[in-house]
Amino acid sequence: MEKNVVINGDALVELKKIPDDSVDLIFADPPYWMRVEGVLHRVEGTEFDGCVDEWDNQFTTLEDYENFTEKWLSECKRVLKKDGSIWVIGGMQCIYTIGAIMQRIGFWLINDVIWYKKNPTPNFRGVRLNNSHETLIWATKSQKSKFTFNYKTAKELNKDTVSEEEYRNGVRKQLGSVWRIGICQGNERLKDDKGEKLHSTQKPEELLYRIIAISSKVGDLVLDPFAGTMTTGVVAKRMGRNYIMIEKDKKYCEYGEKRLASTVTHIGDIEKAKFDEKPPKVTMQQMIQDGYFIEGESFFLKNKSAEARLKANGKLVFRGEEMDMHSCAAKAKGGRAKRVNGYNYWYVIRNGKLKSIDDIRKEYLKNKYGFVK
Repeated sequence: MEKNVVINGDALVELKKIPDDSVDLIFADPPYWMRVEGVLHRVEGTEFDGCVDEWDNQFTTLEDYENFTEKWLSECKRVLKKDGSIWVIGGMQCIYTIGAIMQRIGFWLINDVIWYKKNPTPNFRGVRLNNSHETLIWATKSQKSKFTFNYKTAKELNKDTVSEEEYRNGVRKQLGSVWRIGICQGNERLKDDKGEKLHSTQKPEELLYRIIAISSKVGDLVLDPFAGTMTTGVVAKRMGRNYIMIEKDKKYCEYGEKRLASTVTHIGDIEKAKFDEKPPKVTMQQMIQDGYFIEGESFFLKNKSAEARLKANGKLVFRGEEMDMHSCAAKAKGGRAKRVNGYNYWYVIRNGKLKSIDDIRKEYLKNKYGFVK
C-alpha cells in the first residue's frame, strides 16, 4: 500500500482500495449537509457564503445522508487497525446523526470534544445563539481496542485550563474536552487565484496538531477521507507521521499538494510523545549495588509513624516480617489495600532530612540512563 499520497477521487470508491486493518488514525471532516436555503446575511448585512459548496449540498433527504454516512464510516471501520482510533468532526446539523450511526455499526466512543472557536463567525441577523463551537467524536474500532493516548503529552498541550503564568511555572493539568482554538485565518487560510478563500471550512492546523499528538505515534499512518486542502496531511507530515489523503475536488488537491511539498518534518518532544515515555525498569537491588540505598538503612512513612529495614535483596523487614516494599507500605499504612506503590510512601534520611525514595530513583534514572521525567 502506497503511503504519503494525495488521492483525487470519491471517498466511497477510494476507501475500498485500502487494505483491512492498515490505518492507525483517521480524521474525518465529512460534508455537514447544513440544510440552509436562500441567501444568508451576517449581522451587518453582508452575504455569508459558507453554506453553498456543492460537496455540502449533494443530499436531498435525511435518508440519503444517513446512507452516505454509514457507507464511509463502515469502510473506515474496516481499514482501521484493531487498536487504532478515529476522530470525526461536525456541526449541530450532522454530528448527532453521525454519532448514532457510529454506535450502530460498532464503534466504541471514547470522548466527545467541543472545539470552542475563540473567534467564531457572527450569527445571521441575531435570530439565534451564536454558533461558536463544533463537536468532535473520538472512537475506537471496539470496546477492547488498546488505542494510543499520550496522556502526559496532552497535559503538556493543555493551555486551556491554566494561566500563562502557571504554565510558565510548570503547572500541567489534565486536558479536558473543551478546546479553545481559533478558526483558520490569516496566512494559514488558503486563497485562490482571485484572492478569495479556497475552502469554506478549512480547519486550523492547531486542531489537527493536538489530535495527532495525543492519539498517534511517530511513523503511524493517518487517513483523511475528506481531506480538503490537506491540513491533516500537512500536520501529519510535519509531525513525522505517514498519511493517505482522499479528496474529490481536483482544485483542493492541487493547492493541498503544494502545501505538502513545502512542509518540513520536525520531530520534537511533543511529536515523540516524550512526556509519555516510560522509565527503564530498575530494581531496589540494582540501586543498592550502585550505592543509592544502603543495606540495613531505615525506610519511614512521611510522618515517621512506621519504620522498616532494608535488606540486601531489596525487600523490607517490618515487625519481623520480610516482604516487598509495596506490600510493606500497604501494611504499614493500615487500611484494606494489600499492595500500594511503595515509591509514593517510603522515605529515607539524607543529610538529616527525610527524602522520598521516588526522588532518589529519579536521580538514579537520570544519572544511569539519562532519563528525565
